[in-house]
Amino acid sequence: MRNSQLHPLLELTRGEIVESIHYGSIAVMDTHGTLIAWYGDPETVTFLRSTAKPFQAIPLIEYGGQAAYRLTSADIALICASHSGTEEHTLVVRKLQGKIGVAESDLLCGVHPPYHEPTFETMRQRGEQPTPNHNNCSGKHTGMLALARLRNWPTVDYLNPSHPIQQAIVQTFAEMCNLPIEQVHIGIDGCSAPNFAVPLRHAALAFARLCDPSSLPANRAAACQTITTAMTKFPYLVAGPGRFDTCFMEQTNGRILSKGGAEGYQGLGVLPGVLSPGSPAVGIAFKILDGDAKDRARPAVALEVLRQLGILSPDELTALSAFGPTLTSYNHRHIAIGQSRPCFQLEKG
Repeated sequence: MRNSQLHPLLELTRGEIVESIHYGSIAVMDTHGTLIAWYGDPETVTFLRSTAKPFQAIPLIEYGGQAAYRLTSADIALICASHSGTEEHTLVVRKLQGKIGVAESDLLCGVHPPYHEPTFETMRQRGEQPTPNHNNCSGKHTGMLALARLRNWPTVDYLNPSHPIQQAIVQTFAEMCNLPIEQVHIGIDGCSAPNFAVPLRHAALAFARLCDPSSLPANRAAACQTITTAMTKFPYLVAGPGRFDTCFMEQTNGRILSKGGAEGYQGLGVLPGVLSPGSPAVGIAFKILDGDAKDRARPAVALEVLRQLGILSPDELTALSAFGPTLTSYNHRHIAIGQSRPCFQLEKG
């Protein structure tokens, strides 16, 4: 990762003393490729992790998968999701696999417990073990298998970076970022699928284009609109109960797309006309350098970026105040002992 110096984003105080600091960088781009705001180093190259999922879904829709498999908006939202593994999520995954004609055993994503603790506790009480469909990436993997079947490509080893599925995905992602494919760095994600590292400003551009694809070829533009509509219409399926992406998209009513990724990555897409009347779509990408293991920085930074850009209304900020931007810190006796608060100011072009 390219970082010439550290840029503080969120600080945590104890009393009057700053005790901890999260560092990172932010890029805000419009669809014309203009860097309209930034903080730190917008050229920081880092992996999108699950923030890449909407782009990984584009080839399936672009090749006609929605019509071929009669995919609903809920199905498409789940394909783009990092879901919590609730019964509702796994039910949508199973129905999706039935439409496509694949089995849970075909997934190569591995197994982890559901993110939703009540669901996991219920499973423990029943003596049930997690399965691949509980993996937060099971929708993405089912979508990749759908593309393989649609194109008559092999379904075995579908995660190999040289497989036609992965080649189609990385080519599409590079085009959305306006980068030569050779400049997209490839790594392996937690679910074993190839993942991408690009400069923050190019990822932000991709989100702007996802939310306003009018400059793209008609087939791709339609695919982008389908994905954006699905994610903002079914935010519960994109993440789950109490999680930032879901709560945020529920409160902003389709105006802003939100997709987080592991290790402190966040992408946001602001639809045309939201920033100001007649304004182009805006994409935002930022990275918390320490990985934000407790997820205490990323939601607060997202809200502060949007607050500084004047995008969120006072009512929306109030409704989302459990995520920040500024939060009081409490100890185990629920005594207030400090704050977590943003400590950055966007630079604007």
